[in-house]
Amino acid sequence: MSAYLWVKLVHILSATVLFGTGIGTAFFMLKAYLSKNDEAMKVTTQNVVIADWVFTTPAVFIQFATGLWLMQKLNIAFDSVWFITVVSLYAFVGFCWIPVVWIQIRIKNHLAAGAHRDDYRVLMRAWIALGVPAFGSVLVLFFLMISKFGAYA
Repeated sequence: MSAYLWVKLVHILSATVLFGTGIGTAFFMLKAYLSKNDEAMKVTTQNVVIADWVFTTPAVFIQFATGLWLMQKLNIAFDSVWFITVVSLYAFVGFCWIPVVWIQIRIKNHLAAGAHRDDYRVLMRAWIALGVPAFGSVLVLFFLMISKFGAYA
C-alpha cells in the first residue's frame, strides 16, 4: 500500500476516534448528570477525563499532521476556501474543546472533594454550551473532508 493510502487511513481512523470518543463520552457524561446520581457522575467524569487524554488528545495532533500531509499531496492551496474554512473550524472546535476538558477536570475535582449536583450545575451548562457547536462543526469538517468542496477553487 502506498504512503498516501496509509496516511489517509490513519487520518480517517483518527477522525473516527475524535468523533467517536467525543460523542461517546459526551453521551455518558450527560446521562450521568441527568441521573442526578453524584456517584455515577464522579465515576463517569473520572473516565471521561482519562478518555480525553488517552484518545482525544493524540487524535487531535494526528489529525492536524496527517491533514496537512494529505493536503500537500492533493495539491490543495493554503489560500483555498476549503483550507481556510477547515482550519477555522478546526481552531473553533479546539477553542471549544480546551475549556471542555478544563470543565471536566473541575467537575471531577469537585466530586472528588464531595461536591453535589448544585456545586457543578453551572459548569455542566457551560460544558453543554461548548459541546453542541463543537460537534456541529465537526460534522461540517467531515463533510469538507469527504467532499473537498472549495478545495480547488
